[in-house]
Amino acid sequence: MSLRLLQHVGVDGTRSVIAATSAGAAFVTGVDSVCALAERAIADGIDLAGAVAAYGTGASVDIAAELAAGRLMSPIDHVDPAHVVMTGTGLTHLGSAEGRDKMHRAAADAEKQTDSMRMFLEGVERGKPGPGERGQQPEWFYKGDGSGLVAPGAALEMPDFAEDGGEEPELAGIYLIGADGTPFRLGLCLANEFSDHVTERHNYLWLAHSKLRQASLGPELLVGTPPEHVEGMSRIHRDGAVLWEKPFLSGEANMSHSIANLEAHHFKYDLFRRPGDIHVHFFGTATLSFAEGVTTREGDVFEIEAAPFTLPLRNTLTRAAPRLVSVKAL
Repeated sequence: MSLRLLQHVGVDGTRSVIAATSAGAAFVTGVDSVCALAERAIADGIDLAGAVAAYGTGASVDIAAELAAGRLMSPIDHVDPAHVVMTGTGLTHLGSAEGRDKMHRAAADAEKQTDSMRMFLEGVERGKPGPGERGQQPEWFYKGDGSGLVAPGAALEMPDFAEDGGEEPELAGIYLIGADGTPFRLGLCLANEFSDHVTERHNYLWLAHSKLRQASLGPELLVGTPPEHVEGMSRIHRDGAVLWEKPFLSGEANMSHSIANLEAHHFKYDLFRRPGDIHVHFFGTATLSFAEGVTTREGDVFEIEAAPFTLPLRNTLTRAAPRLVSVKAL
């Protein structure tokens, strides 16, 4: 039975961890965060399922009801959000080049292969290396720290200067760096990576700007071996009706890069192996409403769902109020 971990906050602010399987869900006794649970597992040399068994479970809980009540948090966090690093990789999924190529081709000679297409094809060729080999490095981007991680059900807020706020339905790997600098993968989450595609389309060198946005994780952290095939649905609701929906695929069977290759190229940097840090790494997608001509607006609700996750991820799009920032000389 696949194990899923969730983080819960009670009406009095008390935090808890929930362990869920197909047999049901229950609170894990004696631990108040997934990070603390993972730290114990690392210290004891056991996996997360073993750590749950060591702590034991108590009262059962209806996770769907708790999600509806707004009592499920992001499934990972840190007491200091600056120690959560959000990053991602793009052009990683079979078919993922099509939408990006449409955005970037307008700025390139029609007879010349775009940089995005060339990078995608290099990944198809060398993105799944054999044992002991180093594969092709993927596109990589930085999204921010834990202050930009939005809880499931909460609003995704685009800055007042944003040109767009668009969904990106995908999987995210969750990692904790051990005391000796070893990255430990805790599991996978459903994710809405949330980007500004209009800004990116203007010039692909503005990708870095377009990615400095919030993101949201589904409430469940799927523990264990990543599934080879994940098939889900991405939707946008507007005024109570479905505006747009499309299936999306993920998992290595649908990717041009292996997860191990994406991890190797992220954690090869010493900077990303700082003990105690948490990493949320978005693995990319091939499905975007923006690529099909959809223009989102405030009040739209993004919805992403996919088995083996049992709960959906929903977030409402909002825009921040204008804020003047000035630099003062000392």
